[in-house]
Amino acid sequence: MDAERLIGVSRNVLAGSADARAVLAEAGQAQALAQAIGSRLAYGGPAELRAEARELGEAGERGGGAVGPPALRGGAEIRAAQLSGVADVRGALTALDGLFGEVGIALVAVACATDEEGLYWQCIEAIDAADETGDRLGGMLRRLGGGAP
Repeated sequence: MDAERLIGVSRNVLAGSADARAVLAEAGQAQALAQAIGSRLAYGGPAELRAEARELGEAGERGGGAVGPPALRGGAEIRAAQLSGVADVRGALTALDGLFGEVGIALVAVACATDEEGLYWQCIEAIDAADETGDRLGGMLRRLGGGAP
């Protein structure tokens, strides 16, 4: 499945996440997707993005560790495994940047609403990871020209 389509699926699932654990699972799914897209672009993307794409993949990997393995609801697999390509690099990076903005907002809402200390700190770590990934995406978009959206 193309990157933009996978990102769209992730946005829809995140929007429908009804509880804190589901939001954390989607944060993990987003990090896995960033890792997969970064890795794909590092090996076959535009030459001017390869170093930053490698960093995006590494940020996604670190971010996935901050959230822990995505809580796979209903036996679902990690969505990023379905990535078949990145047809429109700028479009995919812009969409992924938007997804991470939404992930950050959802995580802040969960952190603010919880009374469970462990869940709160898990959200804070996931927010930091999402922020780092967003920074990498912004840098890649600036490198493509026109700045981050």
